[in-house]
Amino acid sequence: MDRRAYLQSLFLAPLAGSLIASSARAQDASTIDWTRLPSSYSYGRTEAEKQTDAELFAESYFREHELLTIAVLCDIILPGDHPNGGALDAGLPDFVEFMVKDRQQYKLPVRGGIAWLDNYALDNYGADFIHIEESQRLAICDAIAYPDVDTPELQPGIAFFSLMRNLTLTGYYTTEAGIRDLGYVGNRPNVWDGVPEAVLQKHGKQYDTEWLNKCVDQSRREITAEWDDDGNLIS
Repeated sequence: MDRRAYLQSLFLAPLAGSLIASSARAQDASTIDWTRLPSSYSYGRTEAEKQTDAELFAESYFREHELLTIAVLCDIILPGDHPNGGALDAGLPDFVEFMVKDRQQYKLPVRGGIAWLDNYALDNYGADFIHIEESQRLAICDAIAYPDVDTPELQPGIAFFSLMRNLTLTGYYTTEAGIRDLGYVGNRPNVWDGVPEAVLQKHGKQYDTEWLNKCVDQSRREITAEWDDDGNLIS
């Protein structure tokens, strides 16, 4: 399955400062690492927002085991075997932690979801989630990502995985890597030569020759517009 088909299947399911040192796909994922996100941002922030950010960055909410579990899940949801990288390359565990600290409604569902995941892994495979085999981790995720309708015992895990999937994909596709993965290039300058003559005639309109020369002359498109004190275009 290619990457876009994989992402589509995730959306349609019913209901990583250092480089990645090891993968969550290893047999023991307790040493997983990811690209670390900056701990401060200056662009587009009011003083009050900067203060809030500083307080959130200074707060430690998750225990190490919980953060490692989040990292493993992020890597399973959006693996890094792609030219544009995956969740760990984009620092998604840090993003998830920041969002949980910033949004009270995420605290209990994420922490409780991690506890459910570990208990389920212990009951079925004899160890917590990050210490079981890769195939066992993937089997658990398959069960809660694509659940049968008659599995009420999995409902807490289903809700948790859905939340983690939403946080992971939302975080990734608001990063430079995610935007690059979508192929989005943003607004690009082009050449506009005015409204077609047939359309102007249909509506009984025409361009003022002086303005047409100033505004639609492509040889002048690099000239910055200047206006006089009365609002007249003079460039």
